[in-house]
Amino acid sequence: MKRDHAHLIPDAPALASRSALKQTASAALNAVSQTTLEPLAEWLYRAPRWLPTAHAQTIVPALFAQRPAVKYRRERWATPDGDFIDLDWLAYDIAGEANKRADSSAATANALHLAPRELRNAVATSFDETAALHDSFGRETVAAQAANPPPNPAAPLFVLFHGLEGSSDSHYARVLMAEAKARGWFGVVPHFRSCGGSMNLLPRFYHLADSAEVDWVLRRLKAQHPGPVIAAGVSLGGNVLLRWLCEQEQDAAAILDAAAAISAPLDVHAGGHAISQGFGMVYTRSFLKTLKRKAQAKLDQYPGLFDRDAMLAARTLHAFDNAVTAPLHGFRDTDDYWTSATTRPFLPRIAIPTLVLNARNDPFLPGRVLPSAAEVSATVTLDQPAHGGHVGFMTGPFPGRIDWLSQRVFGYLQTHVHHVHHTAHQTDSEHG
Repeated sequence: MKRDHAHLIPDAPALASRSALKQTASAALNAVSQTTLEPLAEWLYRAPRWLPTAHAQTIVPALFAQRPAVKYRRERWATPDGDFIDLDWLAYDIAGEANKRADSSAATANALHLAPRELRNAVATSFDETAALHDSFGRETVAAQAANPPPNPAAPLFVLFHGLEGSSDSHYARVLMAEAKARGWFGVVPHFRSCGGSMNLLPRFYHLADSAEVDWVLRRLKAQHPGPVIAAGVSLGGNVLLRWLCEQEQDAAAILDAAAAISAPLDVHAGGHAISQGFGMVYTRSFLKTLKRKAQAKLDQYPGLFDRDAMLAARTLHAFDNAVTAPLHGFRDTDDYWTSATTRPFLPRIAIPTLVLNARNDPFLPGRVLPSAAEVSATVTLDQPAHGGHVGFMTGPFPGRIDWLSQRVFGYLQTHVHHVHHTAHQTDSEHG
């Protein structure tokens, strides 16, 4: 594969002056002069002045950003080990297809008829046509107003693996899935076990090194989808996806055209330490609140499965993982688990085009541990803007926008999608 030169994105200029921006852009052009550059708007992130700190850049997008309305259809898969996972598929409006593409409806219907059952389910409308989605503050967001015709069955399938205690309703999932739909792609968010709203059945949860789960999900999706499959992962999901890519090496190309990892904790020890002190404990307490609730429910299923007192006493993720995550998933202790989950040393093994996006001020991972271009494979593109926080990347004047992330990710992935059959349904998203 021809080398797509890995590169680091330079620091955002401190001032928005024309000369500063020109100097920064010039430096970037010199640094990657041997590559084909993407449009500046898609790769140069600059934080808004009203979000001056890493914590503000992390918290405001997650809790207060206006999330796009996305309509899903839920599907449940039985796992090979006797458990289940829930997947949320982008829902498309079949009626809109009849009205807007009547001239080609017969061909499309025939293609859908020949497609596997899961693909047909992906474009079906949800059971409750008037159901509203709710964000974490209880505000209702109605489903998309305009009719959206389903994609060509050979359109790309975008698979998103969510972060720790995340879901298809997380702010990043909404914005990325909205962009997938705007581009006429299929989209699906597979939930890690216990994250779909129902407690899973087996004496286990999910974890940072759970590449076997990702392998099973991706292979099943590839087997049923006639078009390209592209995957992205956010935070924990990004780490698990990277681990899978490192393990598969060249074999990953038979399943994925390209991948992206967003704010992944590439060094789990460094990341765990970062959020176990100072203001980082705010994030830790938030995670532990739901993790302990789930752990208690798992003990109700399996009394004596792990030490209840040690779990309840945990004040850090290190302590919680020592009491729950490590013993449930076959690790000796937290240190063994975190070492096994750390992906940075293995990034040279990645063999398909992969974007690795990390802000250097991410409070979940110190910038000093981020890899350089010399420490990753030739197929990896590193994007390490100075700002952005953890899965933040908000832009624009107050109250801000959260669509830079979808621009960046899809701008990259689109260039590496092969054999796409374009239809009349093109992207109508607006960026700025």
